[in-house]
Amino acid sequence: MAGRTLPAPTSAWGAWYLAARPATLSAAVSPVLVGTAGAAARDHFRPAVFIAALSASILIQIGSNLANDVFDFEKGADTESRLGPPRVTATGVMTPQQVRNGMLLAFGGAAAIGVYLSIVGGWPILAIGAICILFAVLYTGGPYPLGYYGLGDAAVFVCFGMLAVLGSYYLQADGLNAVAWGAVIPVGFIVTAILVVNNLRDIETDREAHKHTLGVLLGDHLTRVEYAVLIIGAYLSMPLLMAAGSGPWVWLSWLSLPLALPDLRAVIGGTKGRALNPVLKHTSRLHLAFGGLLALGLLLGG
Repeated sequence: MAGRTLPAPTSAWGAWYLAARPATLSAAVSPVLVGTAGAAARDHFRPAVFIAALSASILIQIGSNLANDVFDFEKGADTESRLGPPRVTATGVMTPQQVRNGMLLAFGGAAAIGVYLSIVGGWPILAIGAICILFAVLYTGGPYPLGYYGLGDAAVFVCFGMLAVLGSYYLQADGLNAVAWGAVIPVGFIVTAILVVNNLRDIETDREAHKHTLGVLLGDHLTRVEYAVLIIGAYLSMPLLMAAGSGPWVWLSWLSLPLALPDLRAVIGGTKGRALNPVLKHTSRLHLAFGGLLALGLLLGG
């Protein structure tokens, strides 16, 4: 890929580290923290279950990253005009079969942990795990990839917002309450905003590759509006959580607002192309900071 090469890894482990894209893993961590904290605030906490749920969530995110890497390459979406960070398959750092094998290993590890979690939580947890792995594969894989038909945003909200938060809460408390449902909104909004930045950056190149993301379908202006609505909506959802019974400490999440404002200005102000890569990274960081503070607020409110 001319002019877009990854730093040469010093070992096989270094190549896998690049492929796993650790900067994206906040998407897997924050919902588990928030869901677990919501249950722990009501004296429901199983440390081993928390560790297992967090590990499974991270493995599903890694598997999703590897799936996107190899499937986008095979569909011709990763070309020399790619604006995002280069990927290991397209740059030749790893072969498609290596990446595919890594994907299967990550999903297999998540499924193995899921057996234990399903013993703890029953069939709802088994269903949640199966749906998330299926969506992770179908996001860019299969004959009707969700990310190519404007359904990627919904898939991310469902898996890394709704199901991850509710599943984490359910595993601890053996049930759900209004606080768990209310926490879905802010966590799901910000994790979806991460994808929106990615889609905004790639509107032109995705259009050329016939990848019809929601960003391509909405266009530049409305995609920027979508990002702003998601970020602002996450912060404005605190009264909803309080009405659900969380207590006022959830307002601690607003301490992350200084991280959000520069990215909002960049997106609303018309930042384009590769200049959005830092915004993508910062939105991932915001997701982790917001989720950590919200989790702390839920614990203190208990």
